[in-house]
Amino acid sequence: MWIRFDLYDLIMDAAEAPPFDYNEFGLFHENIAEFELPVGELPPVERVSVQLRSGSGRTVSALRWGVGAADVVFVHGGAQNAHTWDTVALALGRPALAVDLPGHGHSAWRDDGAYTPHNLADDIAVMVEEHAPTARVIVGMSLGGLTSMELAVRHPALVRRLVLVDITPGVDQQKAKAVLDFVDGPQEFASFEDLLDRTIRFNPTRSESSLRRGILHNAVQARDGSWQWRYDRSSHVRSRDETDTNGETGDSLRAAGDSGGDISRSGMRPVASKAMSPMWDDFGSVAVPLTLVRGSTSPVVDDDDVAEARKRQPGIDVRVIEGAGHSVQGDRPVELATVVEDLIG
Repeated sequence: MWIRFDLYDLIMDAAEAPPFDYNEFGLFHENIAEFELPVGELPPVERVSVQLRSGSGRTVSALRWGVGAADVVFVHGGAQNAHTWDTVALALGRPALAVDLPGHGHSAWRDDGAYTPHNLADDIAVMVEEHAPTARVIVGMSLGGLTSMELAVRHPALVRRLVLVDITPGVDQQKAKAVLDFVDGPQEFASFEDLLDRTIRFNPTRSESSLRRGILHNAVQARDGSWQWRYDRSSHVRSRDETDTNGETGDSLRAAGDSGGDISRSGMRPVASKAMSPMWDDFGSVAVPLTLVRGSTSPVVDDDDVAEARKRQPGIDVRVIEGAGHSVQGDRPVELATVVEDLIG
């Protein structure tokens, strides 16, 4: 536990005084140019934070886009941060709130390392209640999708429409293998180039410039010149034979297995049936309009998952974005923004 806290202090110290020139609001022109977005004047973007009511002193951070009440709340996946939505937010052009999940981005780490969808939903509810209480849609990807689903179940007054991006409770270790292999890699890299090279190898559908931006937002350079991931990896990196008390699997697809997720509590083995996952029951309890967005090349959501989703939510709207993998917001951000705009109407 002390090692984890020491790592947090090291990362936060580096983030506060980086030996390189980094401005988290200084890269939007690259997003606009790469995707040829028709953006004239940049919208105002600011970082906001709230303190949780648990008495822990922890804070949750977010990016607030535009002026006025947020129409959209974006919730990123495991090992990501709020900036994963930058291009989507720019393409959408609406007031929005992009949350940093606890243990990610600028949000504080949990003392217990329990980044489960239930816990995360309760944490981000405070942020949504304060900064986006009337949002018309919550958009969550991967772990952020399951967290948003739990937000709809546990805090229904905050959710009016839900969009799950390439995730269902049917996620398992086999489907998430490519994500797990990347996230379960090294914490520290000798140089930025080493970190970028590995990221490129595991993300063949993304441009180098996009991945470079992602690393700048999601890693910090230590004073000795090495680079480390910014997020709390205590919930991500485990032996494939090790089991925690929540039955979680990696990426925070590992955390997506919190309540079953096709991963048993006794060794990361598949449970007998997808329908047995307790999170499918929560999925069926969502009482607002629900859209599932799939990446056409992603293995994380398969046809069986869609069939189970339709069984649990007969009115579900399923969209497929061609050419997108699991990180739809990175592969096809403009197309995803179009879907969100269509749902808002």
